[in-house]
Amino acid sequence: MDLSIAGILALDGLTSGAVYALLALATVLVFAVTRVIFIPQGEFVAFGALTLALFQAGKVPGTVWFLLVLAVLAVLGDLWNGVRHHVPPRRLAIGAFRTLAWPVLASAVAVWAAPRNFPLPVQALLTLALVAPFGSLIYRLAYESLADASVLVLLIVSVGVHFALVGFGLFFFGAEGFRNPSFWDQRFSAGALSLSGQTLIIFAASIALIVALWLFFGRTLTGKALRATAVNRAGARLMGISSSAAGRLAFTMAAFIGALSGLLIGPTTTVFYDSGFLIGLKGFVAAVFGGLASYPLALVGALGVGLLESFGSFYASAFKEVIVFSSILPVLLWRSLRDPHGDEH
Repeated sequence: MDLSIAGILALDGLTSGAVYALLALATVLVFAVTRVIFIPQGEFVAFGALTLALFQAGKVPGTVWFLLVLAVLAVLGDLWNGVRHHVPPRRLAIGAFRTLAWPVLASAVAVWAAPRNFPLPVQALLTLALVAPFGSLIYRLAYESLADASVLVLLIVSVGVHFALVGFGLFFFGAEGFRNPSFWDQRFSAGALSLSGQTLIIFAASIALIVALWLFFGRTLTGKALRATAVNRAGARLMGISSSAAGRLAFTMAAFIGALSGLLIGPTTTVFYDSGFLIGLKGFVAAVFGGLASYPLALVGALGVGLLESFGSFYASAFKEVIVFSSILPVLLWRSLRDPHGDEH
């Protein structure tokens, strides 16, 4: 291997690592706030890429109907709990309106806009508007009632949610893969390296979102409330911070990050209904490098995973996934020896 090939592989690895970094940050965020190891994070990636692909084809994506069904189920669940606990009807009506307002509005706009072939950036915004609400709705339907359960129970629920979302992805998008057009077709050359406009967009979007998250957690009251919930859930409740609201917001942010990641990688690879699992799993590996607690270490781990995948595919392409996922073993061993702990009860 000469320097030019090493440079190409490093650039490819850093590009992939930038996307894995977003998913790793989302995984750390969800786990820190809710203690949920969110395995279905990658499904948001597939939903985002495939929703945009159907918009490109002039079709109404199945995510429209799925979003409406989840919103209705969430409302029915709230009504059932409200009746059981004798909640005033006016309060129930306001809650139902808040739950349905955005899904109905986003779905109506999507149905109207789908056959009109709007520019790619507009379709991308519509995709984010459709997929981001999935996070809050899935949390309300699958996790909220189990918020105080053990991490193992929450992990089992995550596995079930993952299989359900993969099945719905097959139903709504079919088994055919899609590849989206690039947001920027320009190419730049620097010696042996060739840098595409899409690669620059991936780096720019990743850096912008990481900086936005840093400002959000460090400078805003809502971000500080999420940090407080992550540090001490009981203490946050005593200070008036709703753990349910924190969980919904964390899942919404995770769904937004996943959908954005799907938009970013859609032009670089063909995405299938089940492609999100492997992509999300690599983000999880990066999050484990940070102990599912440190955002900077998760970022470093994601770049390392991207580089390991890139160079591993060069030396042994048939075993690149094995190389990436095997890298988690020494990290787990090191963390287990460094920070031993007892079983959770």
